[in-house]
Amino acid sequence: PEMCDFISPSIVDRAPLTVAISTGGAAPVIARILRARLEATLPAAFGALARFAGGFRELIAAKIRDPRARRHFWERLIDGPAGDAFLAGRVEEARARVLADLDTEADGGNGMGEVYLVGAGPGDPDLLTFRALRLMQRADVVLYDRLLGEGILELVRRDAERILVGKAARRHTMPQEEISRLMVRLAREGKRVLRLKGGDPFIFGRGGEEIEVLAEEGIPFQVVPGITAASGCATYAGIPLTHRDHAHSVTFVTAHGRDGLLELDWQHLIRPDQTLAIYMGLSSLPALVEAFARHGVDLSMPVAVIEKGTRPDQRVVTGTLGDIAGKVQAEGLASPAMIIVGTVVTLRDKLDWGGGVQGAHAMGLAAERVRDL
Repeated sequence: PEMCDFISPSIVDRAPLTVAISTGGAAPVIARILRARLEATLPAAFGALARFAGGFRELIAAKIRDPRARRHFWERLIDGPAGDAFLAGRVEEARARVLADLDTEADGGNGMGEVYLVGAGPGDPDLLTFRALRLMQRADVVLYDRLLGEGILELVRRDAERILVGKAARRHTMPQEEISRLMVRLAREGKRVLRLKGGDPFIFGRGGEEIEVLAEEGIPFQVVPGITAASGCATYAGIPLTHRDHAHSVTFVTAHGRDGLLELDWQHLIRPDQTLAIYMGLSSLPALVEAFARHGVDLSMPVAVIEKGTRPDQRVVTGTLGDIAGKVQAEGLASPAMIIVGTVVTLRDKLDWGGGVQGAHAMGLAAERVRDL
């Protein structure tokens, strides 16, 4: 024993799946850190998924003779709709999907694909969810908007096809109806389609409209929420949306409707003790200020405009309803921008924690991750 060494690796146990990490005794702390990261990344049910998949080995080998086709089928089983259904606890649905896909593969078809509607958050890649990252690495093709933060698209699987569909302020590379039709067509070709949207897809992101079409066409889909712009931008600007001394509620509205400026419920919006977060309102800012004044809101009400929130080049301009339009014009702010109205804005000087600097650090980390993939 005195002449022997024994090193116990760090273990990630998802029996029958086991991952061992060792540095040969050189740096055990690194092994522990990597184990913690893997524990957070690997779903707890992966072991059960391995046992479930193992039950199909003989059947798959008998029905799919070509080794390459068989490997692709296994990838789809583990990392596709069947695997997702199993991990979500829908075991019978997963079994039915495997058998149906196996019959289709045996007949020479590609099977039905799936659409992932994923919220990418307001810009900082570190704000993506684990689930968003997993689906981004799984996609065969990605339909993305201009509003994505720098570095986010680089986290998508490298060999995935990329299609820009636009969705910048007042500029649409592809009409909404055409985007929906494209998603349906690609899914029917057996592809895993990533619809990557800035913010949260269900908050002024037209995500509901897109999955309505998918549901009507019988296309399987998943939706992954993202941090909405109001929350992300306000947080990185040091502005709490609610506060016991300032606001008991927060209201999200968009200033961009089908035919320009919306007819908003001003009686609701001008109530005291609330915060108002206005999406897509920068170009309509003078008209919004005029409407506030017309409905009796004091022009001394604090306002903040946050450009490119959570990103390294984030800029924040604060003022009042009376002077904010002039300040924004003088600073040359441009979209994407979020407008926050309410007395919570006065807390920024005390609570600003340097969100832009943190965002720059996150961008660097994201770039490192991409290089290591």
